[in-house]
Amino acid sequence: MSNKLELTWFGKEKEIKLEPRILIEDASKSYSKLNPGNLSNKDNGIYDNILIHGDNLLALKALEQEYAGKVKCIYIDPPYNTGSAFEHYDDNLEHSTWLSLMKPRLELLKKLLSDDGTIWIQIDYNEFAYLKVLCDEIFGRTNFISMISVKSKAPGGVGQESYLFDLLEYILVYRKSEHCANNNVPYIEETLGENITNVYNKIVSDFGEEQFIKTITGGNVGDINVYTYKDFKIDTITRENRTKEKYYENYDFIFRTTNPQGGLMKRVMPQLPNDELVSIEYIPSKGRSAGEKYKYYFYRGSLIVWLKDTAIRNEKRKEVLKLFRNNNLWDDNLHQGIAKEGGVDFKQSKKPEKLIHRILEIATNPGDIVLDSFLGSGTTAAVAHKMKRRWIGIEFGDHAYTHCKVRLDKVIDGEQGGISKLVNWNGGGGYKFYELAPTLIKKDAFDEEIINPEYNGEMLASAIAKHEGYFYQPDAECYWKQAYNETNSYLYVTTRHVNRDMIESIKQEMEEGEFLLIVCKSYDANACLGYEKSVTIKKIPQSLLKNCEFGVDNYNLNIICPPEYEDEEEDYESFK
Repeated sequence: MSNKLELTWFGKEKEIKLEPRILIEDASKSYSKLNPGNLSNKDNGIYDNILIHGDNLLALKALEQEYAGKVKCIYIDPPYNTGSAFEHYDDNLEHSTWLSLMKPRLELLKKLLSDDGTIWIQIDYNEFAYLKVLCDEIFGRTNFISMISVKSKAPGGVGQESYLFDLLEYILVYRKSEHCANNNVPYIEETLGENITNVYNKIVSDFGEEQFIKTITGGNVGDINVYTYKDFKIDTITRENRTKEKYYENYDFIFRTTNPQGGLMKRVMPQLPNDELVSIEYIPSKGRSAGEKYKYYFYRGSLIVWLKDTAIRNEKRKEVLKLFRNNNLWDDNLHQGIAKEGGVDFKQSKKPEKLIHRILEIATNPGDIVLDSFLGSGTTAAVAHKMKRRWIGIEFGDHAYTHCKVRLDKVIDGEQGGISKLVNWNGGGGYKFYELAPTLIKKDAFDEEIINPEYNGEMLASAIAKHEGYFYQPDAECYWKQAYNETNSYLYVTTRHVNRDMIESIKQEMEEGEFLLIVCKSYDANACLGYEKSVTIKKIPQSLLKNCEFGVDNYNLNIICPPEYEDEEEDYESFK
């Protein structure tokens, strides 16, 4: 009996032995364009992007060998399980099938995340609670960062007859490990309201004459110089003249006062003179001014807080905008006006570019890898590209051709929708379009397992390398070095019959300490006699059959159909 806290459901214990497929580039669909005015794009890797058409569970497995531990940010918007896709199932089975879809995908996504990476999962109320418990189990409860509530609908209109109108969707945020540093959280800009202008209502119009008074001891921060001011002038901004122009013109000198916090300030305050305007100067050891000389001002015994420290002056709009640190309530109409974004129609399913922009601002830096395995209309890849992040997108259905490719080609051409103007996007970059290879082993007319005839020699060698844990990289000067691993071992895949003469010929070229694995259709029993410590032979397909499940191209249906429903013909487009 397990002592750990976990969620259980019908079918959870079912083991999935995924076939590690290879990816085949369709060069006719890959797309790139050099933007002469933005040559540095290449340095940020925005030509090294991947768009994959195929079942996303198989695609994630295909990526595992090369990308495990390398993806900085994963955003997924999985199917919400509203019930429409499961009309033949009872409620308990409906939750089970959805969880059985999500569990293996989340486990693979965790493997792809870097140690300092995060995953963002958007969901609605239908499966939110179940997903939270499942993620606690997979990522660890201590790695839960936050739950973000996103206003995704406007109140009123159709649906308002509901008892409580549903406005929200939720984003669960988890980190891969404690190595994740949350230091990119952006600020939200807002026009100054009365709640700001009522308190930031004083201006230092003249500092007057500054006089050094004394030096006091500041402990860890060293000496603190104390100054007073004579003949200074402070004006009050009255309600009648609180205009945008007033705040814009006096941006650097508008302030409010507050009671000092922290042990240092409390120790310093009793040592200050009783003058109306006083300042102290020292080098802070932490905070935004750490390591640099900084002055703190006091007015009538209270600490001065400058508006410029929590606001910006917008030169284009000629006004001051207040900065609010981002939080987990995103109610600022991010979904407004998204219908035409990307130039593709994706009714009620498209995510706004501003939403993904905010996530990538928080979680990534230029050049980081971003992954979306439920790509849909291509929003995540489009935003990542514009923000000069590298990206991997996976889409199962025809949307890979009709939506994702179309949209990303427009991005590369320099389209100006969504966040383009916000990030000064003007085009460039590229991606490679991949299809999942067909299954490696299939049954012939006599129900015997054979190597799929669709595989040529290069595909076969690449696929076997992935199965055996080798990196496919043929050596142009040595035909039997088709792949390698980190233990000085090489792989040679051949459809020829392997005999003693072939082994002896290869052994003459092998250096001391090298090991060779040969995978072939047939071989002589004594081919490796005497060379067993440096050469091993395996026969295909027999050596592979126990490793994984072949012949499955759609794990949406394979996972979710329990025995009593195996004959049902369902349309599961929502899971593609």
